[in-house]
Amino acid sequence: MSVMASEELPLVVTQGAVRRIHALQQKETRPDASLRLRIIAGGCSGMQYRMDLADAPRTSDLVVAAEDVRVFVDPKSMAYLKGSKLEYEEDLFGGQFKI
Repeated sequence: MSVMASEELPLVVTQGAVRRIHALQQKETRPDASLRLRIIAGGCSGMQYRMDLADAPRTSDLVVAAEDVRVFVDPKSMAYLKGSKLEYEEDLFGGQFKI
């Protein structure tokens, strides 16, 4: 497992995403947890993403560090995420992570 700053990897984690990860850590009372991001088969376009909090990376995970949070991504999912940005946006209907 290697930890790299988000600008060194194909996935960039925005300031809004960092703030939302902090909010999830507080809500779940897991201040040291990281976000796990996976791309899986399914959904209208054939692929969908899943996110949850994780306490530790898997041995094959790539770890993207942004400020004081980490995002764990397996190599297969990272292949789909190349050149992407993980954002969190809010509107009148609520908020959501966007890739």
